[in-house]
Amino acid sequence: MSKIAEIRTLFEAKIKDGIPDPPGEFDARDLGRVSSDKYLYRVLEHSRNNVQQAVEMLYEIMVWRKKMNANEINENTVNLDYLKEGIFFPQGRDIDSCLLFIMKSKLYHKGQKNVDEVKKIIIYWLERIEREEDGKKITLFFDMDGCGLNNMDIEIIMYMVTLLKNYYPNLINYIIIFQLPWMLSAGFKIVKGILPAEAIERLRTVNKDKLKELVAPEQALVSWGGKNEYVFNFFPENRISVDNTSKSSTLDSQHSLGEMLSLNPGKLLIFKVENDRICAQLTITNMDDSVISFKIRTTAPEKYVVKPSSGILTSKASQTIQIQVNSGFQINSVEKDRFLVVSMQIPSADISAKEISEIWKTIGCKADEYRLKCSTVNMLKSEPIQEKPSHEHDSIMYKLNNLQNNHKMLVKNIKTLRMYQYATLFLTFLSLSLCYVTYNKDCQL
Repeated sequence: MSKIAEIRTLFEAKIKDGIPDPPGEFDARDLGRVSSDKYLYRVLEHSRNNVQQAVEMLYEIMVWRKKMNANEINENTVNLDYLKEGIFFPQGRDIDSCLLFIMKSKLYHKGQKNVDEVKKIIIYWLERIEREEDGKKITLFFDMDGCGLNNMDIEIIMYMVTLLKNYYPNLINYIIIFQLPWMLSAGFKIVKGILPAEAIERLRTVNKDKLKELVAPEQALVSWGGKNEYVFNFFPENRISVDNTSKSSTLDSQHSLGEMLSLNPGKLLIFKVENDRICAQLTITNMDDSVISFKIRTTAPEKYVVKPSSGILTSKASQTIQIQVNSGFQINSVEKDRFLVVSMQIPSADISAKEISEIWKTIGCKADEYRLKCSTVNMLKSEPIQEKPSHEHDSIMYKLNNLQNNHKMLVKNIKTLRMYQYATLFLTFLSLSLCYVTYNKDCQL
């Protein structure tokens, strides 16, 4: 029995033993995760390949999600004012093409917000990102630039880390702490103490000069010294509720009987411009009852970065492929290119890379082939011309807000410095007085 099948069997046995009330019966939508090999692989990897730990983690995830009613957290059930402030938001990608989930710490003021509502905002974003990114890893980005003691809430930061440690398996790529003031470094030592060893290895404390090693300038915000002029503006999630039946029919519509794979899109890859990058996305689902290996090939390998370009899928498992055009190529140039997805059956998911390579050499005509043409949606041309002044206006407003915030901080620092000066003068006067009294006593003796 494979480890994934073993996790599923042990988990089902565990819930048959009875679920405490509270929380009561688990949400059917959450139990649906157990049927996803992809999700169970995430849990298993997060649990260091330990089946029993994976089962316990899966059970705790179900308990937590039921208690928090996580599936019902949306724009209508959280504090919308908090959501629109932009303390938390996703934007840009790291060097591994993983989405950045940003905490703009200087916008958060400790003690001025309902902490429970802030925690719900964090869950809202994690749930939304997990859906939109299809479980792909993200990078947690703490923007500490311009922060003081009143901007750092250890409880909130530790809550974010705890969520990702316990309830969102294998979701973290990096944890980036940007422009950390020295006075706040002690707080992050506390946070570091609760991180598992794997997470500590992914922790990076960087300044503006070092950031480019983790986030390309095109993806980094202007305030970080990058070229991304994005200014936060909240948009509700475009979420379409579908049940398992409609999902199955969607898959079947892109799959013919006798074929191993279902591709989405099925025939035409659509390339578009996102954050100055030309990219497309392809989802592959194994419709066969056996384990399959797949490879992705293109007529222009020098033009594209395909991640992953090959892989293994168990029955009914899916894999999302990110395809990006290398710099120097125009978007219209992709239309003449073609992609080929090739798949074959393999004995098991635990097979070695060398064994897979040998099978590919001898597979011959037994491999399934799926051809894809390329098309484009030029996002730059579709933007209205009048948007440009709006961007300039946003940029000016951002600089004005930044200037005001810096001015407030400067005034506060001057007041603090003045208090120190008064205290120093008082202590100096007191010292002189004591010296004078001591001197008089010595003279009398």
